Amino acid sequence: MTGTYPEKYKAFIFLGAPGCGKGTQGQILGAIPRFYHFSMGDAFRSMDTRTPIGQEFIAHSRRGELVPDELTIRYFKKQVDARADLHMFKPDIDILILDGIPRSIEQARILEEHIEVLQLFHLSCPNREELITRIRKRALKEGRMDDASDEIIQRRIRAYEESTRELIDHYADRRAAINAAQAPVKVTRDILSVIVAHPEWLHHTGEE
Repeated sequence: MTGTYPEKYKAFIFLGAPGCGKGTQGQILGAIPRFYHFSMGDAFRSMDTRTPIGQEFIAHSRRGELVPDELTIRYFKKQVDARADLHMFKPDIDILILDGIPRSIEQARILEEHIEVLQLFHLSCPNREELITRIRKRALKEGRMDDASDEIIQRRIRAYEESTRELIDHYADRRAAINAAQAPVKVTRDILSVIVAHPEWLHHTGEE
């Protein structure tokens, strides 16, 4: 990291089951000035496995091990710092929109060393059939036929629910439940209505 940045980056976290549309909402908000959308999934997919940190991930994968939370957060911080150095993300005026991180309570605790979480947006879609339909459509559109089976989709949803139950409770004091079953524009409206009333946003924009 070459610049002088705040001790902790300010962030809004988007959390939701596969197919709930959090990536879409992150991209929409990321197009608005003063927000920077960071997708952990995209960061993983673009990882250069020739770098030292990439080699660490490969080593765990070869041993059939889960990637340690500490390594995941270290990679996240390295990626965000790189974007700040390139002036893509401007930490003094931008608020991060985090999508896909943290994924567990342990990641959340380690992340707190680097991030000030202003608000958790829990994008909820209780209708399981609606989620399954969305995930299947996306998998088919992207040509991932194996990911389109009901069994795999159900497993992904169950894994999400088990891993994030504690996470949702962890942010109970700054959690906003968003109905993700609505049309995307209505989901965006509900998210923005929470953000524009948030004390940090008012301070950020000088509208106090």
